[in-house]
Amino acid sequence: MTTRNLDALFHPRAIALVGASNRTGTVGALVARNLFEAGYEGPILTVNPRERAIRSSLNYASVADLPIAVDLAVVAAAPDAVPGIIAHLGEKGCRAAVVLPAGYGAGERVEGAAARQAMLDAARPFLLRIIGPNGLGFISTRTHINASLAHLMPAKGDVAFVSQSDAMSAAVLDWAHARGFGFSHVVSLGDKADVDFGDLLDYLALDNTTRAILLYVESVTDARKFMSAGRIAARSKPVIVIKAGRSAAGAKAALSHTGALAGSDMVYDAAFRRAGMLRVHELRELFEAVTTLSAGIRLTGDRLCVISNGGGAGVVAADAMEGVAGRLGAVLPETVAALDKVLPASWSRANPVDILGDANGARYTEVLSALLADKGSDAVLVLNCPTAVTDGAQAAEAVISLLATRPRAPVLTCWLGEAAAAPVRRRFAARRIPTYETPEEAVRAFGHLVSYQRNQTLLMQTPPARIFDERDRDKARTVVERVLAAGRSALSEVEAKAVLAAYDIPVVDTRVAATPEEAGRLAVEIGGPVVVKVLSHDLTHKSDVGGVRLDLHDREAVEEACRAIIASVASRRPEVRIEGFTVQAMVRRPNAQELIAGIAYDATFGPVVLFGQGGTAVEVIGDRAVALPPLNGVLAREMIERTRVSRLLAGYRDHPPADMDAIAGTLVKIAELLADLPQIAELDINPLLADENGVIALDARIVVHEARVEGTRRFAIKPYPSGQEAELLLTDGSTVLLRPIRPEDEPGLVDVVHRSDPQDVRMRFLGSVKDFPHLMAARLSQIDYDREMAFVAVEPNGDICGVVRIIADPDNEAAEYAIMVRSDMKGKGLGFRLMTEILNHARKRGLSQVFGDVLRENGPMLRLDEELGFKVSTSADDPAVMRVVLDLKAEAQGHDGHAAAATAGP
Repeated sequence: MTTRNLDALFHPRAIALVGASNRTGTVGALVARNLFEAGYEGPILTVNPRERAIRSSLNYASVADLPIAVDLAVVAAAPDAVPGIIAHLGEKGCRAAVVLPAGYGAGERVEGAAARQAMLDAARPFLLRIIGPNGLGFISTRTHINASLAHLMPAKGDVAFVSQSDAMSAAVLDWAHARGFGFSHVVSLGDKADVDFGDLLDYLALDNTTRAILLYVESVTDARKFMSAGRIAARSKPVIVIKAGRSAAGAKAALSHTGALAGSDMVYDAAFRRAGMLRVHELRELFEAVTTLSAGIRLTGDRLCVISNGGGAGVVAADAMEGVAGRLGAVLPETVAALDKVLPASWSRANPVDILGDANGARYTEVLSALLADKGSDAVLVLNCPTAVTDGAQAAEAVISLLATRPRAPVLTCWLGEAAAAPVRRRFAARRIPTYETPEEAVRAFGHLVSYQRNQTLLMQTPPARIFDERDRDKARTVVERVLAAGRSALSEVEAKAVLAAYDIPVVDTRVAATPEEAGRLAVEIGGPVVVKVLSHDLTHKSDVGGVRLDLHDREAVEEACRAIIASVASRRPEVRIEGFTVQAMVRRPNAQELIAGIAYDATFGPVVLFGQGGTAVEVIGDRAVALPPLNGVLAREMIERTRVSRLLAGYRDHPPADMDAIAGTLVKIAELLADLPQIAELDINPLLADENGVIALDARIVVHEARVEGTRRFAIKPYPSGQEAELLLTDGSTVLLRPIRPEDEPGLVDVVHRSDPQDVRMRFLGSVKDFPHLMAARLSQIDYDREMAFVAVEPNGDICGVVRIIADPDNEAAEYAIMVRSDMKGKGLGFRLMTEILNHARKRGLSQVFGDVLRENGPMLRLDEELGFKVSTSADDPAVMRVVLDLKAEAQGHDGHAAAATAGP
């Protein structure tokens, strides 16, 4: 992920239009009109070898003829000419280009792919960033740039829209224009040859002109980059996404149930949720959601209370709750007693709270005040139906006056009707009080708030790759490697259960018999009723061919069942080779639910963990949820709660609640297994029985292949690197804990700045910092451990006293460092220890260079850099800033040279 040179897109000092035209109806003419009429205050230079002027502006025959350097170029030329144009632009100092034409192909169009690669190769030496090709272009209302094929210039606003589709971009602009909805920026990514969602999310996260981000996504190309940038942006501001292709077919045929069940759209849904984004499904819903979330309401739960002056409207709202996240709250007895004193005797005394058709403003105020104090609900929806006996506008003013004293109170409003209600809704909107036309829309908005808040909770989770310490990983690895060495891709049931047992997942003791007679003998040893299953590496699902027999009580019944299995398999699948039978005790747990848990692989986001209702009809039932690893208890429980079977697991009638800790723990163990064994492509535990006594796996299926990458590198989210925690001894004899930064460290970072001398803060940020904003602190504490690393030093009391970080470039070659030590901790050697630790991390990462910018007057930091081996020189951009560079590659070569000399002696 990189925002390198994206400032040239959003804030260019000059723009060039290559391929400009005066010919009506051409792309060059349309873009020229949009550029010149948008109001951009800098120079716009046009390039066309056959024109003297474009729109009365002097034209240039070639890029080489441009009299000044341009930051941004808009290219409206034929695809075969674009690589050369990009190269010339780079030579002239251009840093970003919007490439509009299509024709670069995709998939099997080799010639198009070659042209696309030639364009990227031409841009690479200059680090020139490319938007497109095959998109609508770029619009920024803040800088008055319309470098697009759009038919209109949107109004100025504070919402950024990033779309993969030019058609959807145009539709959204048209829809928003008709409703007076404005944008800060509109970016149409097209084919995403270079700049993609991850790059723009990372940039927009810190853009103070953007309050919310809307995405239209068709596909994601770099999952880890997308997740990292998305998580950073979603901590700073609402990110709302529409994903196309919801109705597409699921995963291709797979050997396991989980492989077939984990459809790609379900995985995208899990990714958006884990990134803290809110997914919506309709264009209208997209704008409703951004209005709702931008109001600043933060919920503490999922319970809604409804106030209405009409019983019917309240019932409609209550009915709408069935289809959204959230539930109706309860009106507590003390609140009922309080409302009895101010409401007519015939009020509903329940939720929805019907305050009757003659409710005036004073009644709305008293009821809303009481319900905001009620602990039985987490938000209030205020409904108003037009009546002949009361003034809806007066009731609205009462609500507005009350909320003026309670900013960001969890209140949504819905004034039904049009003639009298429309002005009221405008009054609410002007004061940023969420308002809607119908009860259904209002309830859906509450669902958005609930889902968003849940996703924000998931966003804060940073589980490590490994939690459980006692593992027989070597035993599990040996089983997998033995299967691969035999040329097989599917483990037998016994082998699969051995792998699960190594990870403390309870399994039924399962024994192998080569013949019916041996199976009968094993049944006697086990005692009690048993289950017999066919053992064959050719079979995926044993029950499909009659390969399972249950509740067998004696040797004769077992032997007969084995012979029946042989006959059944022979008649249904004569090509199947039977190796024998498995025999296990018949498990009787009458309160248990049959579950499925396992692993599937998604082409975009890599491995995912699946959970749902199990049994032989698992595909028909279709009750499942997926989550991206790594997992912890919080993430696993949220995953369970997304399934229908979770209601049964909670207990009902004479069925006690299942052991949820055991179920969640199993999912976490599966994710850990996934991190340790990259050979595992698919895994089924079906059924996994769960009741009040815990869980037990009755059957298991594992599919493996040769590992292509290390386990956690397949994950779309890099785990928290818990193995990099250490204790540091300072020169005064005190100790601090060094550990990687976590999202919850945001307040600690703010505290370091507030408790430091302003001069020290200025040295760290290369300028005065009057305040340390939430957006910056969120960005610095929510990092991508893959490309970025930050260590914090934590005192025994939990306070953060220092932080050091490096951020690597996209090629993992060079990284910039930054460090800050709290003022009262200076002089204890903490800065030296932090720098030593981060440089050691850079060496382990294989970085070639670490650099930084230091104010010339910051003598202590410059001396420390020199002591650590950095070379110091004056910055080319600012004489007051020194550039310090540590060449790790040369350092490593020097060490290798010394080692060679030591071994080459006489």
